[in-house]
Amino acid sequence: MELLTGLILGVVVIAFSTSLSQKLGVAGPLILVAVGLAASWLPVLGPFEVDPELILVGVLPPLLYAAAVRLPAVEFRRDLPSISGLAVALVVISALAIGGFITLVLPQVGFPLAVALGAVLSPSDAVATSIVKRLGISPRVVTILEGESLINDATALVLLRSAIAAVAGGFAFADTVGTFVWGIVAAVAVGVVVGLLNLSIRARMNTVAATALGFVVPFVAYLPTEHLGGSGLVAAVAAGITTGQGAARRFTAELRVSDEINWRTVELMLEGGVFLIMGLELRGILDDNTEQQNGPGTAVLLALASLAILLVIRAAYVAALIFVQGRRARTRQRERLELIADRLDAVPADFGGRGGQPGAARRRLQSMRNRLTRAFHDLDYYEASPLGWKHGTIIVWAGMRGVVTLAAAQTLPRDTPDRELLILTAFLVAVISLLLQGLTLPGLVRLLRIPSTADDTTLLHEEREALDDALRSAAVERLADPTLALEHGGTWDDRTLAIARRRLEQAADEDAGTQARELQLLVIATMRARLLELASEGAFSSEVLRESQRRLDAQQVSLEMRRNDL
Repeated sequence: MELLTGLILGVVVIAFSTSLSQKLGVAGPLILVAVGLAASWLPVLGPFEVDPELILVGVLPPLLYAAAVRLPAVEFRRDLPSISGLAVALVVISALAIGGFITLVLPQVGFPLAVALGAVLSPSDAVATSIVKRLGISPRVVTILEGESLINDATALVLLRSAIAAVAGGFAFADTVGTFVWGIVAAVAVGVVVGLLNLSIRARMNTVAATALGFVVPFVAYLPTEHLGGSGLVAAVAAGITTGQGAARRFTAELRVSDEINWRTVELMLEGGVFLIMGLELRGILDDNTEQQNGPGTAVLLALASLAILLVIRAAYVAALIFVQGRRARTRQRERLELIADRLDAVPADFGGRGGQPGAARRRLQSMRNRLTRAFHDLDYYEASPLGWKHGTIIVWAGMRGVVTLAAAQTLPRDTPDRELLILTAFLVAVISLLLQGLTLPGLVRLLRIPSTADDTTLLHEEREALDDALRSAAVERLADPTLALEHGGTWDDRTLAIARRRLEQAADEDAGTQARELQLLVIATMRARLLELASEGAFSSEVLRESQRRLDAQQVSLEMRRNDL
C-alpha cells in the first residue's frame, strides 16, 4: 500500500511540476530535484534509497529508446561526426582527466577506479535540450546536444564497466580497449536486428496489440546484449533509431500516432521520476558521508574542482570543433559536386542499353544522382546554419549532468576506498551543474545577444509551404493518371476524379461521400510516398517532415474511422 501511495504521489508531482515549469519558464527536472530535496526533510519520510540497478535496467533503456525513436534523422546524419566526437571522444578524454585528478588527491582509490568515477561524471544529460529549445537557440545546436546526450550515456557506462573490470582482473590496455569496442559493436548489431524485427512483427498486428508489444522492445534489445558482454543501452538506442527510421514506411498511421503519444508520456514519467528520486536520495547520501568523512566539505571541494575540469575540457574540445568546422572548404566541396553533376548530366539517355542489364545500370545512375542531390542539400544546410563561437559557448554551458551520473555512481564496488565520498561527489556535481548551469543558461543567452530565431521561424514557414506544394503536386499528378480508375476496378468516374483534383488544388480536405473518401486515402498514400522520397533527398528539415507526416497520419486515421463507422 505504501508503494502504491508513493507511486500515485510521484505521478501527481511530476505532472504538476511539468505544468508549472511551462508557466515559470524553468526546466521541469530542476523543479523536481528541488521538490525531492525539500520532501526528504519531512519527518514522515525516512531514509530514501533506490537500487541503482532499477534505474540502469528498468528506466534508462526505455528512456533512451523513446528519445532515439524521435531523433531528427536528417540533421543527426549531417552532424554525426560532431555528435560522435562529443559523445565518445570527449567522454573518454574527460574520464581520463578526472581519473588523473582523483588519483592525485585520493591516491588510495587507484587509477582504474578513479577513471570509473570520471566515466560517471562525464556524460551530459538531455535536460539541456529542453532548456535550449525553449530559449529559441539554433535547431542545429539542439540537434547536437540531443544526439550527444543520447549516445554519451552508453559510452560512459561501457567505459565504467571496462574500468571496473580492469580493477578486478588487473589493468591491461589492450584488454580494456577490446572490452570497450566489443561493448559497442555487439550492442549496435543486436539493436539493429531487434529494431528490424520490431518493424516486421508489429506491422502485422492490430494497433492495440502492437502498442503493448512495443513497450518491451527496449528490454528485448537490452537483455541479450548484456548477456553477450555488450552495452544494453547502446542496443536500446540502436533499436530506437532503426524503429524511428522505418516506422514511416512500415507502420500504419494509427500505430504511429499511438506510439508517439505513448512514448512521450513514458519519457516524461521516467525522466521526471529519476530527477525526483535524485532529490529524495540526496539527504541520505549526505548523512552517510557525514558518518564516514565528518562532513561534506571534502566532497564539495572535489565536486567543484571536478566540474571545473569538465567544463574546461569541454570548452577546449568545442573550441577545436568550431575551428575545424570553420576551416572546411565548403566552396571547394560545392565545386567538386557541381563537376560530378555535370558529368552525370552528360551521360547519354540510352545509358546501359547496349548491355544485358539496362535497368540495373539506370538504377545505379539514379542512385548516384540521389546521393548527389543529398550532398547538395547537406551543403546548403551547413551554409545556412554555421556554428560560431556564441553557439559553441551554449554547447559548453549546456553540458549538465543528470540521470546516468545519479545511477552509475551507486554502482561503484562496495569495497571501493572512500566510496561514500565518491558517490556524494558525483551527486553534487550533478546537482550543482543542474542548478548552476540550468538556471543561468537563459541569462547567458541574453548576455551573448544571440540573434533571434525569427528568421528561422520564417524559413520554417516557407519550408512547410514548399513541402505542401511538393506533396500536393505529386497527388495532382497521380489523380491525373488516366489509368487510375481502371486500377481500382473502374469504380471512380471522371466527375469524381475532377472534383477531387479541384479540391486538392485548392488545399481542401472536405469529405464528399464514399468515393471521395477513398480518393482522399489514395491522395494521402501518394503524398506519403513523395514525403519519403523528399526525406531521403534531405531537401527538408526533420521538423517539417515530421509535422507533415503527423498531419497526414491524423487525416488518414480520421478517414479510416469514418469508413469503419459505415
